[in-house]
Amino acid sequence: MVLDSLHDDRDSTYLSTDGWPQDGQGPYLLDGGRPAVSPNQQPVPIASLAKVMTAYLVLGHHPLGAGGSGHRFVVDPRDAADTEAMRREGQSVVGVRTGQQLTEWEALMAILLPSANNVAVLVARQLDGSVASFVAEMNRTARDLGMAHTTYTDPSGYDAGTVSTALDQLRLAQGVAKDKTMAAMMATRSYALPFAGVVTNTDTLLGQDGFVGMKTGSDDAAGGCFMFRSERLTPSGNVTLIGVVLGQQGHDLIAAGLHAARQLADRVVPNEVRPVGAAAG
Repeated sequence: MVLDSLHDDRDSTYLSTDGWPQDGQGPYLLDGGRPAVSPNQQPVPIASLAKVMTAYLVLGHHPLGAGGSGHRFVVDPRDAADTEAMRREGQSVVGVRTGQQLTEWEALMAILLPSANNVAVLVARQLDGSVASFVAEMNRTARDLGMAHTTYTDPSGYDAGTVSTALDQLRLAQGVAKDKTMAAMMATRSYALPFAGVVTNTDTLLGQDGFVGMKTGSDDAAGGCFMFRSERLTPSGNVTLIGVVLGQQGHDLIAAGLHAARQLADRVVPNEVRPVGAAAG
């Protein structure tokens, strides 16, 4: 397949001369040390990175063991109507119908892999009784995590009023990285949902250059966003890099976030050495 070079974001340069993304903002954390943070940290829309907090709270309500199905969500007529309204607006959704049951595992996979806005709203409403109550919990949890410059206005990030800084999102990423269940979900490339068929992860860097997850986000207000984790082997041993990029620009906004993160990771931990777990050549 011949790529159209004018619309191939892989060949774009996303880093400025000081090593930080030339658009937007981004911090990183190497092996649990002190965060390195780009200038101009300010609250901006984060699109579907909001779903990381949504999933984090779902698991806080109902912890899951490896492979467990957990809590069950039942699709009611309002959920089905919301899904159709979102679909007409061009939002990211997976198909559901009234009366269907979603296990917790399935709901979270729908939220984290194809980034289903409708399922994020569905679980928010059913866990806390209303979307407004769930959003209030999102904001309380953000404050508890030290995310002082974050405001959630919805559980999916579709609302441009949901804003944060890259450093605040890094704080959330640190907590998420310790959750084995979320880490396993975010490291999944595809998953068969009984109610929607096979869905694929929007993080197409999985398995490349040591990338092992986390979550993409993109829309016109937010640009390309990516919360990421990469595990690499260096001459001094294995290292784990956790980072976030917000506000990346390109022909494909998801790709812009992914490639900006890869360039940042390659600067911090040069990819002359093989990723953790890669076979020796």
